[in-house]
This record gives sequence, structure tokens and C-alpha cells, in this order.
Amino acid sequence: MRIVNAASALPRHEYDQTTIVSALSRFWGDRLPRADMLERLHARAGVDKRYLVLPLEGYLRVNTWGKANRKWIDAAVQLGSQAICKAIMPLGMVPSAFQALFFVSVTGIASPSIDAKLVNHMGLSPNVKRIPIFGLGCVAGAAGIARAADYVRGFPDQVAVLLSVEICSLTWQREDFSVANLISTGLFGDGAAAVVVAGSDTDFQGPEIIATRSVFYPNTEEVMGWDISEKGFQIVLSPDVPVMVERHLRNDVDAFLAEHQMTRKDIRSWIIHTGGPRVLEAVAGALELRDGELEASWQSLRTVGNLSSASVLFVLEDFLANRRGEPGTYSVLAAMGPGFCSELVLVRW
Repeated sequence: MRIVNAASALPRHEYDQTTIVSALSRFWGDRLPRADMLERLHARAGVDKRYLVLPLEGYLRVNTWGKANRKWIDAAVQLGSQAICKAIMPLGMVPSAFQALFFVSVTGIASPSIDAKLVNHMGLSPNVKRIPIFGLGCVAGAAGIARAADYVRGFPDQVAVLLSVEICSLTWQREDFSVANLISTGLFGDGAAAVVVAGSDTDFQGPEIIATRSVFYPNTEEVMGWDISEKGFQIVLSPDVPVMVERHLRNDVDAFLAEHQMTRKDIRSWIIHTGGPRVLEAVAGALELRDGELEASWQSLRTVGNLSSASVLFVLEDFLANRRGEPGTYSVLAAMGPGFCSELVLVRW
């Protein structure tokens, strides 16, 4: 199984962090208990700018969950088709050429699912196997690669595409002044990413997926997720997220690598989900990484924010384009998310 290509797509509305803070401060006005807290939380998010599907003033008109979800559907089709085309066209593939489409998202819902809409919108094969996955959150980028690898392991002459679309700005809550929601408005952005995974009997080249591992931590549901109500998706974001990383990630990675007679010293690079400053610091501490080893993740966080499931795929795209390992060297791709859980992918260049 090989990762052949990765490509991203961003909405056209680009804002720096200061502009977003100013817009939110004007919108909430005196209803915001502590305006200085909003500025402080945004300043600590590690984000310089983000891309949003709507102009800032457009969010004032999105005052129901139904309106937000319809915007999500439109944006998911548009950005999703862009990401897939950017991923497959350099390979000489047409949209009808791949055999399976995995779609992951946690910021909206649709039935028929977005993958079905893309069959019509892009002219995908009517025989394409569609696997929509909802609810995995930030971990879904890594989990989607693992499930696509499972598929092409069973069908080694075929190609699968993983698509992640996350429109996080449409989940921000208008009347929620909790720390979790204020952090959300400062951390999360919008975007899509697609990854092409090919079986071993195809002619496509790329880093090889050696193994994957899923780890679920029982009785940790309260750490991260959504509280879904008539208002839509209200974020659940515990301060314990970095604690979970510190508590589990090192042992999980060590056990995973030991199954392949390897240690962390054998890993040349780390392709890590951009959870936020405290999460990236926790990852670096847990894995005993040196300064600069997570620079690709920090850079993605600064330039686009946390894109939930798409984040680790943006980092992967950067590695494929600018940071490829020497032939025969190893990388670990990893993400953590609601459950609480982690997904690990061992890659050989």
C-alpha cells in the first residue's frame, strides 16, 4: 500500500487572527463577559491566519443549525471536488478512475452523503465504493488513511481516495461564552484535503504504508467531542486533551514500533495532527522530540489553524511536497481525537 499523493483546498476568505477577534468582539459586544479573555485565548492559539467559507459579515445571517448545515453541504462539495482534482490530476487520473472513496468529516451531515453528491458533481464512477465516516473528529485523517490502506490491501490492484472536509467556522456557537467555545473560535479553520492510496499491484509510486494501529481509551468520552442539540454542534473540549497525550502517546508508539522490531530512534520524521500549541508541546514531550522536529505541524497551525480531521493531511501534503524522507527511512503519521483515541500509521519512504 502506498501514499501516492495528497492535496488540499482552502476557501477564498482569508483573515488574520486580529481581524477575527475584532469581528467577534463587535458581534458579541457587551454580552461577552470578559473581552480580554477572548483576545488572550486567540493570542495563545498559535494561529496567525485562517481561511473561512464565508466573509465574516456573512456569519451574522447563519442563525440556525439548518442554515449552517446547508452552507456546510455546499462548501463540502465545492472544496471536496477541488481537493480530489488537485490530488489525482498530477497522477494522470480522471475522476472516474479510482475504485473507492472514503469521506470523513465531523462538522456537518448530509444524506445522501457528500461522497454521493460528488459522484454526480464530478462524474465519479457509478461503481465507486463509498465509505462515509462521521464522528471521528481530529483523528479521522489518520484513521481514514488506515482504512484506505485496509481496502487496497484487500484489493491490491485498485486505488482509493480519502477526502476530509471540515468547515469548523459553521459550528461556532453564537450564544456560548464558555472557554471551550472561545478557544474554538480562535483555533479552528476551514479546509479540505484528499489523499490517494494505491495498492501494491498498481504502477503508482510513493511512501509505503507498513502498518497501522488504532487505540481506544475506555471511559474518556468527556474529553472531546460535540454536545449536539437544536443549536447544532456545541464543542466539548476538556483541558485534559494534552494530559491524554502525555499519558498515552509514548507507550502507544513504543508498543506499535516494537511489533516491527523498531524504536523511536528509527523514526526519521513525525507527521502529527496540529491540535494546538499545548497538544503539540505534549506530543514533543511524550515522544522526546528535539526542537524543530514538529515544525511542519507548527507551520500548518500558524497558517491555516486546526482543521480537525484535515489537519494531519495538510501536514502530510507538506511532507510529500517539501520534506520527503530519504529512501528507506521511516515516518510515523499520528492523530488523536474523540473517544478518546489515537491512530498511528508507520510509513517507509
